[in-house]
Amino acid sequence: MPHFGSWAGTWWKPVLFAIVAGHLTNVCVTIFLHRAQTHRSVHLHYIAALPMRLWLWLSTSIVTKEWVACHRKHHAFADREGDPHSPLMEGLRNIVLKGAFYYRKAVRQPGVLEKYGKGTPNDWIERHLLASRNWLGITLMLGIDLWLFGWVVGPLVWAVQMLWIPFWAAGIINGVGHAIGYRTHNVKDESRNIVPIAIWLGGEELHNNHHADPKSAMFSHRWFEVDIGWMYIQLLAAFGLARVEYAREL
Repeated sequence: MPHFGSWAGTWWKPVLFAIVAGHLTNVCVTIFLHRAQTHRSVHLHYIAALPMRLWLWLSTSIVTKEWVACHRKHHAFADREGDPHSPLMEGLRNIVLKGAFYYRKAVRQPGVLEKYGKGTPNDWIERHLLASRNWLGITLMLGIDLWLFGWVVGPLVWAVQMLWIPFWAAGIINGVGHAIGYRTHNVKDESRNIVPIAIWLGGEELHNNHHADPKSAMFSHRWFEVDIGWMYIQLLAAFGLARVEYAREL
């Protein structure tokens, strides 16, 4: 076991930790929250879903029902009045910099959770820990980061983790993904594919593809597009930890 602050001795350790932890968070968001919970395109075995839920609790404090409700409402009103986070309605700069604010505003609206958050986990761990004490997870993560990286570097690593999803998901995907990029499908909203090699965000960069077929567990629609989230799902399925309900064929 590493001793206090032992991972702060060289610059690359905290950088690598933040990148790997951030990618892991992106993967948990795209597989568990997005494809499994929101769109039901893949069913995860409890053994696979629980670690993802716990990691999201530690690294984001996201409440599953809130995230699912916000995203379902986004699909219902994409780039129209009622969309929780459209750059066409609110401005690209506002969504990129204040995406998390619009998320919180949406889930606090009366009736949103009841209408759009149906079917999300309601087991003991969700009721008594992950949802009711979501603040505790990120507090424990702060303790872990302090232990690994010390009093100076630890809080910096933790800050990067806390800003990761608000920036990359709430800001970049919800903002840039509806403003800049290429369109494979002429859908009614303004969704865009940001890059065809979707590694950094686990496949979420292929945003136009997703809006064209939201129920598909696979986001790549053309031969040169890579959806690493789909690859992780296939790996889980190979071990019996996931079952694909629907995936669009290339």
